[in-house]
Amino acid sequence: MTARAPARAPGRAARGGAAGADPATPGGPLLLGVRHHGPGSARAVLAALEHVRPRAVLIEGPPEGDALLSLAADERMRPPVALLAHAVDDPGRAAFWPMAAFSPEWVAIRWASAHQVPVRFMDLPAAHALAVPEQPEPRQEDARSFDPIGVLASTAGYDDPERWWEDVVEHRAADGAPGDPRAPFAALAEAMGALREAYGDGGHPRDAVREACMRLRLRAARKEFGDGVAVVCGAWHVPALAARTTVAADKALLKGIPKVRTETTWVPWTHRRLARHSGYGAGIESPGWYGHLFDAPDRPLERWMTKVARLLRAEDRLVSSAHVIEAVRLAEALAAVRGRPAAGLTEATDAVRAVMCEGSDVPLALVHDRLVVGEAIGAVPDGAPAVPLQRDLAGQQRTLRLRPEAERRGLELDLRKDTDAARSRLLHRLRLLGVGWGEPSAGRGGTGTFRESWQLHWQPELFVRVAEAGAWGTTVLSAASARAESDAVSATTLAEVTALAEHCLLAGLPDALAAVMDALAARAALDADVGHLADALPALARALRYGDVRATDTAALSTVALGLAERVCVGLPSACTGLDPAAAEEQRGRVDGIHTAVTLLAGAGAGAGAGAGSPGGGLRERWTGVLRRLAARDTVAGVLRGRATRLLLDDGHLPEEEAARLMGLALSPGAPPTDAAAWIEGFVGGAAGGGTLLVHDERLLGLVDGWLTSIPPASFTAVLPLLRRTFSTYEPGVRRTLGELVRRGPAPGGAHRASDAETDGFGPGLDGERADAVVPVLRLLLGLDTGEGSTGGERAATETAATESAKTEQTAGTEQTAGTEQIAAGTEAGRTATR
Repeated sequence: MTARAPARAPGRAARGGAAGADPATPGGPLLLGVRHHGPGSARAVLAALEHVRPRAVLIEGPPEGDALLSLAADERMRPPVALLAHAVDDPGRAAFWPMAAFSPEWVAIRWASAHQVPVRFMDLPAAHALAVPEQPEPRQEDARSFDPIGVLASTAGYDDPERWWEDVVEHRAADGAPGDPRAPFAALAEAMGALREAYGDGGHPRDAVREACMRLRLRAARKEFGDGVAVVCGAWHVPALAARTTVAADKALLKGIPKVRTETTWVPWTHRRLARHSGYGAGIESPGWYGHLFDAPDRPLERWMTKVARLLRAEDRLVSSAHVIEAVRLAEALAAVRGRPAAGLTEATDAVRAVMCEGSDVPLALVHDRLVVGEAIGAVPDGAPAVPLQRDLAGQQRTLRLRPEAERRGLELDLRKDTDAARSRLLHRLRLLGVGWGEPSAGRGGTGTFRESWQLHWQPELFVRVAEAGAWGTTVLSAASARAESDAVSATTLAEVTALAEHCLLAGLPDALAAVMDALAARAALDADVGHLADALPALARALRYGDVRATDTAALSTVALGLAERVCVGLPSACTGLDPAAAEEQRGRVDGIHTAVTLLAGAGAGAGAGAGSPGGGLRERWTGVLRRLAARDTVAGVLRGRATRLLLDDGHLPEEEAARLMGLALSPGAPPTDAAAWIEGFVGGAAGGGTLLVHDERLLGLVDGWLTSIPPASFTAVLPLLRRTFSTYEPGVRRTLGELVRRGPAPGGAHRASDAETDGFGPGLDGERADAVVPVLRLLLGLDTGEGSTGGERAATETAATESAKTEQTAGTEQTAGTEQIAAGTEAGRTATR
């Protein structure tokens, strides 16, 4: 749930009675209407407060935050921050009130704290706001959507509200003698009053309730402090606060509003979140630029260009001081041509693109991301209220040196190190709790189990997720354990329970693992669906593998995994018969998963790798027998028969001659073309080296070539999609090599031999004399003795290396032709070329 929007239309205020005062009337409360997160408004608020010196300050915000306002004076509180309120019984119902260093509300709070002036929030309490179901915000194209700043900008002849606001407010400079700092607020209040009379509530009728609450709190403050009260609120609310209403009318609007129990705290915020259309301030597009305008003591354009140059230099781009000077001149010239009082973000961006980025939008996107939006993330002191789970998480973050950061970053963990292992357990526990701070990613170092790769990205919304997870326990460990036990009971499928067991091992939850294993054993015993068993087995195998690395006792898990594997081996052959193409493709994925799982179980000591007398002894042999039955059974779908044949061949359980025989049977003229194409897809489809197999075993390539050229024209269209899907997954280099082999045709003797082929620029065989000429150079490069005393073994090794080098050179020439892009695509021209 979000809190407030900048200058949005609330309800039409009732006239009559006596409550508010005109913002320009001396002696009444000082009504400072602002644009949330506007640096010009922030500077004007500071000047007005210094000029008037009020006795109390009221801020648009939930009164529950009054007890937390003292923390704003803490030097450890660093904006951007946000006031977070959430329902105690349902932490997911929450609202944020973000504030940046350039937010007028934050400036007023800091001024009041520095001058010992009472400061309070005056908006509708969060207890009421969170009890009412949130209404969706009107879309920009909705007729009810209304932007008062946009209306004022269009009235002034501007097509861009942001540019109008910059010209009128942000770039406004005092000329001559300083005027009354309250005058801008009076002018803005007058404009908003006219807009409210013309547009009514602007599509936000619920704001009438908020403004009634604001008026009641303003009356209470005037009764306590007199007229020396300053109010900082959205400019749209000023006419409603100045309206004359009765206390009874305002209380009537608040009567009967539901209420919930809430908790409130400060949480860090980010500039990137300020740039989104949500929350208090509702979406400024350039928080980094606004922060720069607020912080720069003078010459903001020159200082901005210096920041841009520093960023681009850090990215190894050539940017000199001359670039900075020319960019400043160009931005000022553009502002003069466009009739603007000063160069704004648009002119600065155009100048940076032309001068520093040489017209390219690629480095300009970096400038926008790092500077215009910005990477700032706030901080709150440790004394801020927080749920116990948040405190435990913060303590572990400090201990493990894992600082929350707004930008995405990679994290490589070596699980053999205690600190990295603890980091891994923390991240896995948070994922189990639904706190997505880190997501596993593909690592750089193969498939080893000692390394983990993560992508970390902390977002302010995760504070809400932590508050929600606090219902499970007061520490990350206890909360994750309780959540895992609950999920095990409520799981509906066997695969869900096995995945949960894997999560428990990764997260280091031994107490929860016992409950999960009980649920797993019970569900596995009752589930007779081979598909469910096959889906569950890979996760169990991975869990056993990780258990080895993390020194976790996985004996119970190993027993369940072996039992599942045995049942899969028994039931899979019958489950693979009579399938349609879609079901066969799904079953193919299961076969791959089971094959990988059996390999992992063997590697973990539970399969064939264990002794013959062990409970898992012979599992790999039994699985090999299942694959043989799948490969030889005619009632099994072609894609499954081809895949089983390929797995047997890769594992060395099937001779190449037998694989060629099975392929010949599958591709025989009597086989339907669609079934043969499905067999080909199962055998050489996918990105797992199928194309490389055809490159190196030209007998199989010859079989595929002969079958493809024998397909009748009427059937070729039917098998074309399967062929395209199969060959499109190969690497471009593999497709080129296959095309060259097919284009050249079989060499004498009936086999394709790339090493003996005649290619332009190469002879028909190896030139021994030319190969011997490179032997001395190779011996020198390898550091071998080039004298007469060198051994015959060294000389033979060097001559062998020279021969292989010549063969490589000759093969490289063969691969220069890119002839089989058409065959890989399955076009008619490719079929003709194959023939």
